[in-house]
Amino acid sequence: MIKKRVSILFTTVCLSTSAFAANYYVSDELFTYTHSGPGTKYKIIGIVNAGEKIKIISTNEKAGYTQIVDSKDRKVWINSKYVSNQPGLKKQLEKLKNSYSKLDKNQITLEKELATNIDQVKELKKINSSLSKELKQVQEKNEKLNERLDKEQNELLMRWFTYGGIVAGAGLILGLILPYLIPNRKQKARW
Repeated sequence: MIKKRVSILFTTVCLSTSAFAANYYVSDELFTYTHSGPGTKYKIIGIVNAGEKIKIISTNEKAGYTQIVDSKDRKVWINSKYVSNQPGLKKQLEKLKNSYSKLDKNQITLEKELATNIDQVKELKKINSSLSKELKQVQEKNEKLNERLDKEQNELLMRWFTYGGIVAGAGLILGLILPYLIPNRKQKARW
């Protein structure tokens, strides 16, 4: 008998140390009766509401009951099937609503940003179109100026060739005429 109690006590201590690390909740029944001991034959002390956060002290698997500390710091026993490591649906629903409202706000913000970005893209397209037209005009002016520059360079070269030809022609004519106009002194001295 003593060995049995020692083993139960040892099991209870082992389970209670690991159980304090995690959060536990009463499952989603409306409420659960709490008893002064592990079973329905013990006196009903009160109730624990669904979704209420609890701490597990020990578990009597044979009776199917778990000793807990409720939110009012009472040490009581409840049926183990009502103990869950998940928060109640009410708490989960609140979390989901909060998440949804945050997502909804984020979606509104993103939609506003998208509308702003679309407006910016339209404005940039207008600017791009305007700049493309200006670029086309500048390219056309550049082509015209290049043609004009080429034409003026050709005219300048023609002028220089013409002047060079005139100078060469005048030099040739002078070279042919001058010897006849100026008497050669060496020829007269020979006579």
